Amino acid sequence: MKQKETLLNTMGINISRDIDEIGDEHVGTSFETPLREDAFEMDDALKIELIEKHFREIMHIMGLDLTDDSLKGTPRRVAKMYIQEIFSGLDPKNKPDAKLFENKYKYNEMLVEKDITFFSNCEHHFVPIYGKAHVAYISNGTVIGLSKINRIVQYFAKRPQVQERLTMQIGNELKEILGTNDVAVVIDAHHMCVSSRGVKDVNSSTVTSFYSGKFEKEENSRSEFMKYISL
Repeated sequence: MKQKETLLNTMGINISRDIDEIGDEHVGTSFETPLREDAFEMDDALKIELIEKHFREIMHIMGLDLTDDSLKGTPRRVAKMYIQEIFSGLDPKNKPDAKLFENKYKYNEMLVEKDITFFSNCEHHFVPIYGKAHVAYISNGTVIGLSKINRIVQYFAKRPQVQERLTMQIGNELKEILGTNDVAVVIDAHHMCVSSRGVKDVNSSTVTSFYSGKFEKEENSRSEFMKYISL
């Protein structure tokens, strides 16, 4: 019997179709990553312990021999990887401390950080999304260390994601930190849920963008940014 999807209705989405019908469609829920209110009441050590237990059961159900030397440590490795690495961006304690500096050089043109490599995971199938992020901003009196831009991208990438949300989260975070509306973000990424399963298209990529302030209102600023990232 097919299981009906009703939870999305409580999130403001009018969907009551079968999960099987919407499984490969791109369903969005919210700008914020969907998290329960008690998401961080459990400490990381206990999360790792429980994930290890449940992943061991998944492997057992699939018929894998967990006494094999190559497999017996896999449940623990996966659990640690989930909490300490690829989904570490879920926890606010891992958010980069983005220190600002006075713009003493009085540099008032755009600053572009391009080709920021990131790895994320599709929240629909839990398989990798990987690609490049390109970020630009125009100073409003303060500047940020270049490595912090990379860290902000990585922080939001290290959680179950959809690319549109990731783009928006990076853009809005930079606006808030820098105190400027003049921010642009373009992400070009490959989705393993497209290339390794389903349609199995290994050549396509997905491009999303975020433009705010001058980048949204002034075509010259947008064109200049696009020129830099296409070099």
